[in-house]
Amino acid sequence: MLEWNVKVNQVSALILLFFSFLSFFFSLIMMESGCLYVEWEVFNINSCGVVMSVVFDWMSLMFLSLVSYISSMVFFYSGSYMKGDINITRFMYLVVFFVMCMWLMIISPNLISVLLGWDGLGLISYVLVVYYQHEKSAEAGMLTVLSNRVGDVGILLGIGMMSGVGGWSFVFYSGVGLGGLTPWVVGFVILAGLTKSAQFPFSAWLPAAMAAPTPVSALVHSSTLVTAGVYILIRFSELMSSFQMSVLLFVSSFTMLMASLAASVEYDLKKIIALSTLSQLGLMMAVLAIGRADLAFFHLIMHALFKALLFMCAGSIIHNCGGCQDIRFMGCLYKFMPITSNMLYLANLALIGFPFLAGYYSKDLALEVFFSSNLNKCCLLVLVLSTFLTSNYSFRLYYYLLLEEFSGSVVCNISEDMKMIFPMYGLGVGAVVGGSCFSLITYCAPPMICLNSFFKMLAIAVSFYGVFLGTRFTSMKNDPSRAFFLSSMWYIRFLSNRIPGYSLVVGKYFYKYVDTSWLEFYGARGLGSTFSNFSRFLQLMQENKVKIYLVVMFMWFIFLICI
Repeated sequence: MLEWNVKVNQVSALILLFFSFLSFFFSLIMMESGCLYVEWEVFNINSCGVVMSVVFDWMSLMFLSLVSYISSMVFFYSGSYMKGDINITRFMYLVVFFVMCMWLMIISPNLISVLLGWDGLGLISYVLVVYYQHEKSAEAGMLTVLSNRVGDVGILLGIGMMSGVGGWSFVFYSGVGLGGLTPWVVGFVILAGLTKSAQFPFSAWLPAAMAAPTPVSALVHSSTLVTAGVYILIRFSELMSSFQMSVLLFVSSFTMLMASLAASVEYDLKKIIALSTLSQLGLMMAVLAIGRADLAFFHLIMHALFKALLFMCAGSIIHNCGGCQDIRFMGCLYKFMPITSNMLYLANLALIGFPFLAGYYSKDLALEVFFSSNLNKCCLLVLVLSTFLTSNYSFRLYYYLLLEEFSGSVVCNISEDMKMIFPMYGLGVGAVVGGSCFSLITYCAPPMICLNSFFKMLAIAVSFYGVFLGTRFTSMKNDPSRAFFLSSMWYIRFLSNRIPGYSLVVGKYFYKYVDTSWLEFYGARGLGSTFSNFSRFLQLMQENKVKIYLVVMFMWFIFLICI
């Protein structure tokens, strides 16, 4: 195995960067020339061919470019962040395999090839979460892999359903549907997307996965694992029924509110950013649920740029604060880490939708589409409140890290490493100009949004009003019981930890009293004994004995008389 060092790390990052620009160039070409579809048959089962296929259209190539670009920045960042780790070679190879699985999932128009990348993402994410090999990471890794296995089962059930139509290439059925199987297949895919994107009730694994190294969080929780669920639902969006969209809208709105409230009372730096990711994933799902798949993809791209930057800034702060992640023990960091502080400020502004940054173009457009849609008033209120809370917890994070007085509770050796600063510049450029460039390229805006002045200004006013109230809330003391309820995401975190344990207990008793007793007696062993006795009886009847023939003839005679 090739030993990982600084030179190999930089070469890998440059290769990924080149591949990113190449994919972006071809995505611009595909916007005009359609798409390229390549398929080859692996084997055939009962006229149902198992094929491997890839599709290169503007959406897959654009997403491929984004993943490669962020991966290259993460490689540059990891070279300094993981320096001195004895297992850095294993870590880098795991990240490489993770990116390759994401590539496979992106370019796959076939559910079987999607499953290969999908399962690879879940497996490698588990290995990365348990990388530090302690009890907390083991618990988080188990919660992550069990939650994602539910989605894997959904993909497998979808594959089983689609075998009835003679193939698994879902891109061919976008306009015509799958007949009576459409709601079932799409329902199973929606289940898979909800688990991978940590939507309610599968939200507990995302904050728990923060036990992984910070470079993993910058890659996994910005543009790869959590966005895989949104991406696969974008691909299936044309097959969704109105009922499925309504359910998706309810779940995503609830997830947005729950995650925003939890982030407003959380003190763990990485968990605040993870809950912010969860809230933004809910926004993407809500946009997708009202039929705007192109706008959901737009926000997915913009969110990946500034959220990866936010995670890198958090990793730099944690790295320099001796591993401390409690924001109450930090403060006034702009004096010690000016570049990181400015990048953190930039990422926070993009997150709340500050005008003309990356988040503004997608988030403001999403709110305007919500206002112009025929949505339920309660659902609309939840979406507006969640947007308001986004500004609230963003300013709260900024206040504790940069404005509050420095706490002496943490022994810090603060110095900014330029190898960690360089990828921040790369993502910072995307956070500034990415929104304007992408909006000009894709033209994802609807033909006309007709709003009165109140709703037009409300989209911007909600963000600024959230910042204003955030200055008041930071000085207020939270009620411990209420804060515990909100930070645990309404006790979902504890229920998610308890349910696997209860399932194992139920499985134990089922195995003891049902599987190895009643089912064994009346099932496999009982049926085997019954068939064996019946075979002996048939063998006895076929022996050439006069007594047997007379008895059988007498029984038939009695039977005919009774008739």
